[in-house]
Amino acid sequence: MTQTSVRENLLRIQERIAQAAARAGRSVEEVTLTGVSKTHPASAIREAYEAGVRHFGENRVQEWEGKRAGTEGLAATWHLIGHLQSNKTARAARLFHSVDSVDDFAIAQRLDRARGEAGITGRLRVLIEVRVAPEETKSGVETAKLPGLAEKTAELPRLQLVGLMCIPPFFDEAEQVRAYFRNLRVLRDQLTEKLGIALPVLSMGMSHDFEVAIEEGATEVRVGTALFGTRNAG
Repeated sequence: MTQTSVRENLLRIQERIAQAAARAGRSVEEVTLTGVSKTHPASAIREAYEAGVRHFGENRVQEWEGKRAGTEGLAATWHLIGHLQSNKTARAARLFHSVDSVDDFAIAQRLDRARGEAGITGRLRVLIEVRVAPEETKSGVETAKLPGLAEKTAELPRLQLVGLMCIPPFFDEAEQVRAYFRNLRVLRDQLTEKLGIALPVLSMGMSHDFEVAIEEGATEVRVGTALFGTRNAG
């Protein structure tokens, strides 16, 4: 994909974000675009950065390690959005600014410990991934276990829990996913009241349904295909 087409794609996405925010009576500044750069090379990340994208999401620790060198000098925020295996937590704690897919307290503890062992100052931003549909192939904490996980994670000294993330089922009609986004927002609001902590971030919505997510309160949308084009194999 050329620089021009990435820039053109970004302009189209920004217009869609603005229209969705307007429909919801929200400011476009409330919504952060995270470019999902998994399977795309460092050169594509640079193109998107030059076009104006400042947040990027990767699925695999190892893949990100392999292309970090090609992104040196970029003042971007790097998110881990894929499922994190316990044996990758130490590396993830060092490599990313945000881990958006915490779904287990053991993982949270490992991240917290790894930050301390690495001597990294500042807390690692984390989101809890919630399984909003009973799909066995999906990761995420079950909604019944969410309050307990959130309460314990919020107490870890080197992590900063700021909100929730979800990956709902895929529907050809984006409108069908609205109830899942709404459910995540309700869960967040209930947690905020129960725990008495601010959870301002709702990461939900991808290329095919982010407008509905914004209408339901998303503060971060994760867009890959609409920005970079069809993913490479991997």
